[in-house]
Amino acid sequence: MQQQIVNVLLCGVGGQGILKASQILAESAMMSGYDVKKAEVHGMSQRGGSVVSHVRFGARVYSPLISLGEADFILAFEPLEALRNLSFIHSEGVIILNEEKIMPQSVRAGQAEYPKEIIDPCVRAARETIATHATHAAEQLGNRRVTNILMLGILSKFLPFSEETWQKAIQKNVPPKTVELNLKAFRYGRQLIEQPDRVAKFRANENGVTV
Repeated sequence: MQQQIVNVLLCGVGGQGILKASQILAESAMMSGYDVKKAEVHGMSQRGGSVVSHVRFGARVYSPLISLGEADFILAFEPLEALRNLSFIHSEGVIILNEEKIMPQSVRAGQAEYPKEIIDPCVRAARETIATHATHAAEQLGNRRVTNILMLGILSKFLPFSEETWQKAIQKNVPPKTVELNLKAFRYGRQLIEQPDRVAKFRANENGVTV
């Protein structure tokens, strides 16, 4: 993986800690010896608005922006935001999806409907889709605000950074009084992916059927 560029797109809504998560991811990559580029390119980070962050790392990275169809991973903190950014995923990519729905203003105002189909479009677009109720898991740990770190824990199982490196990046970027809770959430996310009763994994077979 050292010789190729890895593209990770993080998406969600303001207030979910997407920018904090992308900063921790970028610093973990830098501490692991990779060249890193990062950019926030869509929406506003105010609470409720769409937020998208691009993180790219490899031996040498020139542009911070991920091209359509080139994301190796989409880390989606909200289902609708996954759909909005689905065109970025590579056909061999992985989507990690938090199933907590946050209704946009247009839906709350009765001007639009929240999409009924979320998982199937993701499964058709990517090699693998991993869905979990990450916010609920974070609440069980004591605070829903660590959902972003828990999601990074899931993502970390796919990336070539040591657990120690991740922990150092987390410690550097969260308030001192929340370090232990955030590290607990990160470790829980790493374990969560191995729990079939807490995580659903979807793939498409040759006939387009999810398995």
